[in-house]
Amino acid sequence: MAESVIGVEVAYANPDKQVIIPVKLEKGASVQRVINESGVLEQFSEIDLSRMCVGIFGKTCGLDKLVEQGDRVEIYRPLIQNPMDARRNRAVKS
Repeated sequence: MAESVIGVEVAYANPDKQVIIPVKLEKGASVQRVINESGVLEQFSEIDLSRMCVGIFGKTCGLDKLVEQGDRVEIYRPLIQNPMDARRNRAVKS
């Protein structure tokens, strides 16, 4: 039975707080299930999975993707500013 349980993490950050939540669940679980089981949705009311992207180790994926042992599921906030525009603005200031 121990072989059917895997350990993964859920990561989320906002400007004030960042968390990495360890989760243990059975093999064959989806990203959606891992997020639900982690409790992160209760901790951060601003998370809206219908508008936000998710990924595993920096690579975006769908909520239906199956996780594997050791995966880190990440929830990405929408960008406030395009990174290229931000660089351009910093260059203009200096």
